[in-house]
Amino acid sequence: MAKVLVDSDQLQRGVEEIADKILSIVRDPSRLALIGIHTHGVTLARRLKKHIDAKEGGDTPLGTLDITLYRDDYDLRGIKPRIQSSDIRFSVDDKELVLVDDVLFTGRTIRAAIEALGDYGRPSAIRLAVLVDRGHRELPIQPDAAGFAFETGKADRIKLKMSELEGSDEIVLLEGDGKN
Repeated sequence: MAKVLVDSDQLQRGVEEIADKILSIVRDPSRLALIGIHTHGVTLARRLKKHIDAKEGGDTPLGTLDITLYRDDYDLRGIKPRIQSSDIRFSVDDKELVLVDDVLFTGRTIRAAIEALGDYGRPSAIRLAVLVDRGHRELPIQPDAAGFAFETGKADRIKLKMSELEGSDEIVLLEGDGKN
């Protein structure tokens, strides 16, 4: 069964709260850069950038990251990965990077992203911003900024819809096997 957890207005407020939290935790906003993890993390990072740039009056660097080749669990999950391109056109050295993803679950995506970022240089810090934290971590990874936290069953799925990709904004809980 599908249940809408967050509507469009709530989602927008959540994005703004994440952006404000990011600005409150970075030591030097001039060294801030956002890295969106494909696919919804990229769209979320673009929205965060817009809000941060409006508040700071700057042009926050934004990169995109494909972590497909760094995942350790695709074989176990029976997933055929779709490789996308990473696009980081700035030096990450000494930057305060904020990894941006849609849903934090086991932590494996974030572990892979941190590993992938090592190929680009050595940032001064890596923070994590997610729209939804749904628990069930398998690795010791926690978000620095999260828009929403939901108690879910391990077999449940969270589906994020963003107008840029699906035509509307909402967060939906798919209970059970998530195939509904």
